Amino acid sequence: MSNSNSKHIMKLKIFSAFALGLAMCMTSCKEDFLEVTPTDRVSDEAIVGDSVLFESFVINRYLGARLQDKEADGAPPGFGRGWEYALWSSLTDESIYRSDDNTWLVQRGQLAPENTGITGTLWGRSYRSIREVNYALANVDKVPMSQSHKNLLVAELKFIRAFRYHDLIRNYGKVVLVGDKVSQLGEDFTDPALFQRAPLQESIAYATAQLDQAAAALPAENSNSWQKGRATKGAALALKSRLMLYAASPLYTQNGSTVTWPQAAQAAKDVMDLNLYTLDPQYANMFINEAGSSKEIIFARYYNLNSRHTALEIANGPNGYDGWGGNAPLQNLVDAYEMSNGKMISDPTSGYNPQNPYADRDPRFYATILYNGAQYRGRAVETFTPGGKDSKDGPSNWNTSQTGYYLRKFMDDTNPIQNPWNVAGRQPWIYFRIAEVLLNYAEAQNEAVGPDATVYSAINMIRQRQAVNMPPLPAGLSQAEMRQRIRNERQVELAFEEHRFYDVRRWMIAEQTENTPAYGMEITRQGTNFVFNRKVALEGRSFQNKHYWLPIPRAEIQASGNKLEQNPGY
Repeated sequence: MSNSNSKHIMKLKIFSAFALGLAMCMTSCKEDFLEVTPTDRVSDEAIVGDSVLFESFVINRYLGARLQDKEADGAPPGFGRGWEYALWSSLTDESIYRSDDNTWLVQRGQLAPENTGITGTLWGRSYRSIREVNYALANVDKVPMSQSHKNLLVAELKFIRAFRYHDLIRNYGKVVLVGDKVSQLGEDFTDPALFQRAPLQESIAYATAQLDQAAAALPAENSNSWQKGRATKGAALALKSRLMLYAASPLYTQNGSTVTWPQAAQAAKDVMDLNLYTLDPQYANMFINEAGSSKEIIFARYYNLNSRHTALEIANGPNGYDGWGGNAPLQNLVDAYEMSNGKMISDPTSGYNPQNPYADRDPRFYATILYNGAQYRGRAVETFTPGGKDSKDGPSNWNTSQTGYYLRKFMDDTNPIQNPWNVAGRQPWIYFRIAEVLLNYAEAQNEAVGPDATVYSAINMIRQRQAVNMPPLPAGLSQAEMRQRIRNERQVELAFEEHRFYDVRRWMIAEQTENTPAYGMEITRQGTNFVFNRKVALEGRSFQNKHYWLPIPRAEIQASGNKLEQNPGY
């Protein structure tokens, strides 16, 4: 934690651009808590002396300290990256980002403590948020409000703090456990113990204990519209499920975690047993419904006209529609989608035709990726050459996809592509949904006892939701065969939702997946026919063993007086 960051993380006397959310919450239950009004400066004395300001402070720990598209240190607001121009998928074998935006640095294995690309703000902003949570927890008893409401806010704060630790753990491995300490400017930061990174087992145990405490006090559901987006029991248990799944995985157990697969399976089952969430029959619609009414969503970041994110349609749309072709799906991902008969395209009996490659595929493919011939906004997408409207022969050819594909998932066709700034950018970013939990359970249960009936049930429910309707998995799979099917199911079901980056690392298969070339498809029109040829869309993809964890930025190491331990290999 650098001195510059320490001053930002540790200081809480004055908050620049502190947002007052509860002024809205208390006056209009018809508006959700994202309807916030930023102010210039609010002292901590005012915060703890006013229940409305204090609750507003708690709410803003979900959103980030500021409501601008970018925080002062370059980090997006809120917990995760979410709707940035360059999605986290473009650090993986899911996509590449059209204009780099420091994503190619990661793809090519060039991350260094001095050059952390778009990953560099994770350490500092996480500890800033932890410090802010600790401040609120240390002062909640001074706030004039009922004890029951204080208990609720304490549970929310513990959830937020655990989320931050989960983000630190999954990116860096061992982390510094701050506990409840609220450091102040002027303190002596020369003590090496302040920068000691705890064993992985201890960090995971701390975060999961916080989540257990939060789950015990959080409501099962937020019934009022102005509470939408705040933590619930299900959110805390879903976060615990993810963290436990990671902790039982090979990367974590190799580095000191003692969490077992049965424990991970039980953590997922605890969410399932709430019986509060059901798979959305309309796979595609759940990602664009700004009301967030899907029963599949457990926890999400919501937006509205006064608090919008990147206009996804122009940022990612095909160049022939005046889009910028940002996050272009890779052939690597396209190949992962099964045929509609449930067979992989590598199976010679699947019916796959490499010269008609997009016919009869898993319906989730059509909901996720725009390909040559896909119907989109009144015409077929044309990525072929010569003459294709969405190829380099089309308009704005500097925005042409390098892979021959464009992103379809998350795109709302009711939003304009041209001049979208006043209406677009309201799709929710889903942190947790029940499909992820079912996949967590299936993976952990398969590793614990093998492919029993409950493993099949969890996967088949996802595959056979109404809008997907894929065949059930074949009976008689071995544990290893089921493992591969579950991994493939995660890849296609959760595509572009910030899972693939962490999955290939925790499974310790990134040295295979991330050293495979980033493929695209080159399509040539010959009369009325098309010829399809695989091409390399991004040269130089590279992954080394050290990349299983991110480097801590050099500035953080130096600011600690070199007391903070760097990850191996950097």
